[in-house]
Amino acid sequence: MVRIQRRKLLASCLCVTATVFLLVTLQVVVELGKFEGKMFKNSNLKDGHAQMEEEPIHLHPFLKREGLTLNRKKTLAADSYPIMLWWSPLTGETGRLGQCGADTCFFTINRTYLHHHRTKAFLFYGTDFNIDSLPLPRKAHHDWALFHEESPKNNYKLFHQPVITLFNYTATFSRHSHLPLTTQYLEGTEVLKSLRYLVPLQSKNYLRKRLAPLVYVQSDCDPPSDRDSYVRELMTYIEVDSYGECLRNKALPQQLNGPASMDAGDFYRILAQYKFILAFENAVCDDYITEKFWRPLKLGVVPVYYGSPSIADWLPSNRSAILVSEFSHPRELASYIRQLDHDDRLYQAYIEWKLKGEISNQRLLTALRERKWGVQDIKQDNYIDAFECMVCTKVWDNIRLQEKGLPLKRWKADITHLSCPEPTEFAFSPLAPRRSSLREMWIPSFQQSKKEAQALRKSPNRK
Repeated sequence: MVRIQRRKLLASCLCVTATVFLLVTLQVVVELGKFEGKMFKNSNLKDGHAQMEEEPIHLHPFLKREGLTLNRKKTLAADSYPIMLWWSPLTGETGRLGQCGADTCFFTINRTYLHHHRTKAFLFYGTDFNIDSLPLPRKAHHDWALFHEESPKNNYKLFHQPVITLFNYTATFSRHSHLPLTTQYLEGTEVLKSLRYLVPLQSKNYLRKRLAPLVYVQSDCDPPSDRDSYVRELMTYIEVDSYGECLRNKALPQQLNGPASMDAGDFYRILAQYKFILAFENAVCDDYITEKFWRPLKLGVVPVYYGSPSIADWLPSNRSAILVSEFSHPRELASYIRQLDHDDRLYQAYIEWKLKGEISNQRLLTALRERKWGVQDIKQDNYIDAFECMVCTKVWDNIRLQEKGLPLKRWKADITHLSCPEPTEFAFSPLAPRRSSLREMWIPSFQQSKKEAQALRKSPNRK
């Protein structure tokens, strides 16, 4: 009997506890509803520009911040803010509010917003730009923005005047772009000054007993720059250790095979043992400068550079790299490298800037200081953040001008925003082996892209 009474008492306690819990939960739900209503009530939206009086909705930049993902909030955002439509689905986001200083824009890859009255700009990723799939007919109030940081061989059409001038805003590797990405592979000045991987010259001289003076590491063979043809010819005049898939004559340790190891410390330490690194780009374009150039400078190795014709504008100091373009033939380059290899004083002059930690190039210093994005730095926006905000801000600038009854400001890209000539072959002698990739692929591709670009401009739907 006592046991039954205890069970009844326990059951009564549980019922009371459950009732209290339900009442508390109900009160929390009610308060949250009031709070949410208060947030939206206090949001005074004027032509999409939010003026928050009390409880602000905290918006955050791309990749560092959470977007508003609920369908209801997406609908509210699209109806209240300028819409930036990624025509190339680079970000993969179906809807997100992005805060760019005092300006807010709605970013999406959802093409159903094509004809939305608040759609102001279309964002394109260069590699995916397809002239057969464009938001046409183009409306007068639609801005087009191009983001293209990669090699021209990914999409030659962009490098012709009829196509590049379709865009209002650009973020490319050219210094003339609205958002220059020329230093996209350089974290900052500190990595250039760092002595972390530097091997003393005396040690390098000793290592020369088993290592060549030059090292070459490439696995993208026969690109438009025709770099492998040059290196193949150079190898007939001087010893070169080649670790990559292209012209390989030396093997890396098994754990360093594969592209993921290219930024590994062990890989850096192997390269740092050499005196010279062949730093050859896959394409020849003004300001197209990749990690191939910056890596040897970080490691304390002298780059032997071929690529951007404007590279002299970006050297840390006047004597920090050997430029292939200054030699009429690989034979002359080989002779100069042998001279430096045998003369410590001459060689030391190329790394003196690093030993002293002195970067004298003001253009380079200014570009790094003034850029609005960072490289591998979680404290800064990345360059996609910066690109989105550049377009958002310019759109808002025109919205404010329109509200004041003033003429709108128009931006337009020109051919300097992506400048790459037609690929050419190296021809050293009639007996030298001739590669077919340029003649059969890259040159015809460039010429065909030019015809397609011209045809696009003749379309009655484009502006």
